[in-house]
Amino acid sequence: MGSKESYRNELRTAIRQLSDRCLYSASKWAAEQLVGIEQDPAKFTPSHTRFQRGSSSIRRRFGTNEAPLTPLAGVSYVSTPAHEEDDNVDNDFYLLAKSYFDCKEYRRAAHVLRDQTGKKAAFLRSYAIYLAGEKRKEEEIIELDGSLGKSDAVNNELVSLERELSTQRKNGTIDPFGLYLYGIVLKEKGRKELARTVLVESVNSYPWNWSAWSELQCLCTTNDILKNLDLKNHWMKDFFLGSAFQELRMHTDSLARYEHLQRTFRFSNYIQAQIAKAQYSLREFEEVEVIFEELLRNDPYRVEDMDMYSNVLYAKECFSALSYLAHRVFLTDKYRPESCCIIGNYYSLKGQHEKSVMYFRRALKLNKNYLSAWTLMGHEYVEMKNTPAAVDAYRRAVDINPCDYRAWYGLGQAYEMMCMPFYALYYFRKSVYLQPTDSRLWIAMAQCYETEQLHMLEEAIKCYERAANCNDREAIALHQLAKLHQELGRSEKAAFYYEKDLERMEAEERDGPNMVEALLFLATHCRAEKRFREAEIYCTRLLDYTGPEKETAKSLLRGMKIAQSGYPPMDVEHFPP
Repeated sequence: MGSKESYRNELRTAIRQLSDRCLYSASKWAAEQLVGIEQDPAKFTPSHTRFQRGSSSIRRRFGTNEAPLTPLAGVSYVSTPAHEEDDNVDNDFYLLAKSYFDCKEYRRAAHVLRDQTGKKAAFLRSYAIYLAGEKRKEEEIIELDGSLGKSDAVNNELVSLERELSTQRKNGTIDPFGLYLYGIVLKEKGRKELARTVLVESVNSYPWNWSAWSELQCLCTTNDILKNLDLKNHWMKDFFLGSAFQELRMHTDSLARYEHLQRTFRFSNYIQAQIAKAQYSLREFEEVEVIFEELLRNDPYRVEDMDMYSNVLYAKECFSALSYLAHRVFLTDKYRPESCCIIGNYYSLKGQHEKSVMYFRRALKLNKNYLSAWTLMGHEYVEMKNTPAAVDAYRRAVDINPCDYRAWYGLGQAYEMMCMPFYALYYFRKSVYLQPTDSRLWIAMAQCYETEQLHMLEEAIKCYERAANCNDREAIALHQLAKLHQELGRSEKAAFYYEKDLERMEAEERDGPNMVEALLFLATHCRAEKRFREAEIYCTRLLDYTGPEKETAKSLLRGMKIAQSGYPPMDVEHFPP
């Protein structure tokens, strides 16, 4: 990828420049990557490094040897563009305006810079005006509809800002930070194509502004759009592609990109968290749990991304671990949406759904566009049988992100509960289109086809087949395929799926009604096909059970012995006295 020392120098410069322009989120991201670069062993001994991860998942993944720092697919990275600062930097007016900006007095900051002509001052003035408009928009939403209400309030500064920034771009007086702001304005006005073009110009001129990459990612809703971006092959592009692939549900590609970056940024918590996200989407929960445990050891006050960790603990029903995590984030920062979602998950696992909803609503008051909270609150309303509220929550989630398959799946479940299978089927189809590798979604759609109102068994079979090919961890699809083929009178196919289901149950050492049902059908089927040896094996296994299946097995064995002996069954009524 390049020299680690050059990366350090570039990131150090970027942190100062981003912080200078009050782009604190991008500055924080750059600082995390700076600390994440592995120290040169010739200069730093383990005792002088901040992170010491002897048993980390990084070491497990790559081994102890350093991986070669080569770009993906042999691509050569372009040299880092040089960013020119104004001659008149940090004058008294700029310092006063920045002080007002830091105190969130945005209009005062803009007023102080009204006559300043430098690019740095021009950006800060425009940015202050934009944030003043955003602040007023949020106030209008709360005044008119409440913190969780839907509103048509808009940022009234967008029109003037678009005019001003467009003129600067045409005149060539705009800098990469101004282009970033111009891209945001165009995005909010719905001019997505031009917004993408402007943001590409921004990141090509100044690649270290992660906020610009994030805005560009929001506009890349398909893989075709992503491929058509005219991006320079700077190493920051790898970070962008890893994140964009994740949003586009290309989780394997995303994982490969982050593993490549991890060779250089070996101690980056951000990259570890992104790897965990990709593995979470691939349902590799054991790996995800290991990574998050390590993240908490190295960064005990971390809150971001921890709500995903709580989802894993919830799925695995780890009461004590989830309780500990909820207590930890509550003490760290209880007024973060992530903290509220973690506590909500904890109460949900305890079955206290009203309390859970209260915390999800609190998360949404802190950030009404927090997607995870809307989806999780919908799940809670489903548990409480409050389907209208669940539908509303899921609809708010898909309004925020139409690509959130969990919300579409939730809508399907809600309409299925209301006995409206045609509506449910529409939403299940949306969810499987967005996440075609999730077996649970195919199973839900198959069950919808099986309902009495639809009774489309052939379509249900196709869905169960897709689920079986998508690593059906709940082991539902094979058994249902066998039952449906049995119902349709296809004995051979039913036997095929019962055998596969039986093999899986044996491999996983599972027992239960499905095992009995499979053995009973296979015993009967083999007897009818005169495969007596196989039928005897299945019947013998059924003798280990204590229910009516034991008597059925005995009856089958007696019948097979008589059939094999060549004598017809004896009728005592025909014997002479």
